Amino acid sequence: MINRREFLMAGVAVTAIAGGAGTWTRAAAQQGLSEDQLLDMDGKGKLTLLHITDIHAQLKPVYFREPSVNIGVGPVAGKPPHVTGQDFLALYDIEPGTPAAYALTSEDFVSLARSYGRMGGIDRVATVIRRIRDERGSDNVLLLDGGDTWQGSYTAQETQAADMVTVMNALQPDAMTGHWEFTYGAERVSELIENLPFAFLGSNIYDAEWDEPAFEAWKMYERGGARVAVIGQAFPYTPIANPRWMFSNWSFGIREEDIAKHVSDARAAGAEVVVLLSHNGFDVDRKLAGRVEGIDVILTGHTHDALPEPVVVGSTLVIASGSNGKFLSRVDLEVADGAVKGYAHRLIPIFSDVIARDPDMAALIDQVRAPYEEELARELGRTESLLYRRGNFNGTYDDLFCQALLTERDAEISLSPGFRWGTSLLPGDAITVESLHNACAMTYPEAYRSMMSGTLIKEILEDVADNLFNVDPYYQQGGDMVRVGGMGYTIDIHKPFGSRISDMTLLATGAAVEPARDYAVAGWASVNEGTEGPPIWDVVESYLARNPVVTLQENNSVEVRA
Repeated sequence: MINRREFLMAGVAVTAIAGGAGTWTRAAAQQGLSEDQLLDMDGKGKLTLLHITDIHAQLKPVYFREPSVNIGVGPVAGKPPHVTGQDFLALYDIEPGTPAAYALTSEDFVSLARSYGRMGGIDRVATVIRRIRDERGSDNVLLLDGGDTWQGSYTAQETQAADMVTVMNALQPDAMTGHWEFTYGAERVSELIENLPFAFLGSNIYDAEWDEPAFEAWKMYERGGARVAVIGQAFPYTPIANPRWMFSNWSFGIREEDIAKHVSDARAAGAEVVVLLSHNGFDVDRKLAGRVEGIDVILTGHTHDALPEPVVVGSTLVIASGSNGKFLSRVDLEVADGAVKGYAHRLIPIFSDVIARDPDMAALIDQVRAPYEEELARELGRTESLLYRRGNFNGTYDDLFCQALLTERDAEISLSPGFRWGTSLLPGDAITVESLHNACAMTYPEAYRSMMSGTLIKEILEDVADNLFNVDPYYQQGGDMVRVGGMGYTIDIHKPFGSRISDMTLLATGAAVEPARDYAVAGWASVNEGTEGPPIWDVVESYLARNPVVTLQENNSVEVRA
């Protein structure tokens, strides 16, 4: 049996023999990993929770670079998940160049990606789930999906999530909650949820007209000889981060008092374990764990954080399981005398070259993708630069989008939303229809062009900055900073709202952005109803037709004072 550090370092001996990270072949890298190693865990108690979240419609293995910049403010500054790179490796005692270093950080990402390969793939996830159910007994296992599952790919967009629903049903989860799911619109979401063979839980979603619960809030399960209550918490700021008009009949919110009541009701109904299946985001859930008593486990999502250990707040475990199918969390609970007495946890990395494909799931995935394979594979260009999105201020994928918007929409300044979803491409990779849509597939993709004053542009940046850097997590409304093309600026994250952004400058001329002057601004993913413009994927495809080889310079246009 290997301990936690040995698990995280699986494969380090191969690195040492071969002379360092990135200098050895993928075959050699794989010799340091095995499926049994990745799943090996000393079981505890009888009850097992399995958690996956923020898949963003990625059925196939992907590259996904974790952020190099993830700044925390106030009491969470410097605390997980706001630790990256070398600091992350040191905090969790992970050796550079190991599988864990590759999976969990951006350090030496390109060379390690070439060694260890892609991660994820729902057919590999299915293998892990099957093996754990066989080991623990299916009657002792709860599989819980944290949401952001149905959106984020070409095929999900084309089928209006039918491909993801079909595949996820085959995994047989016990419950899910949501966020981006709602951007398919209330009618489509209701249709899909009504036909799910498992529970869709949304304790914080109310009918906007009647102010009454719109979805089942929580459900009791008998697993591992214990009564387990699962409370569902959808993303509380969905109508702010996404178009309210798409689901105007529903209202959202954190609704802390409601959660406390559900915990109390569940305990009164005999729950020995209470689980919050949450899409709040990590810092919101950490605060909530300190304010609402009686929650044993919070399975958190939305912020895409992957942590190899739980963060313990009082008696509550906060579990972060990453995104894009890269990880599956397993939590074993020992329950006695009506309460949790102990736990064991493992963040399982889904190395797609190591974990076997489940043949039935692989066939199902091929089936739902078959009508689209030719278009998915159509090549639009190639990249000589690493393309990624995650990071508080910049991502190279958004640098590409911003350049395309400037050029194709004849703009002086461009804006690309700071979504956390979007897979990565390595230097030398083809940019295909599939990989492009992995970064922009959504139901409100219109690329607008409008005139905005310098004052309005600053207000937009200030508003987004407060969403990200407000010291109270309950006021952090999702996403990273909006990405800006054609303009640089300085941000002081410690200043109050309205005072964080300064030194706004046009990159083409070096001239200061004037508050009273109007500028031609292009962007995409506006939450405003009736936004006009071509879909962003057409804009980028048009740009790539004239610029088929993407080479990006390091983006230093944002000066960060942290």
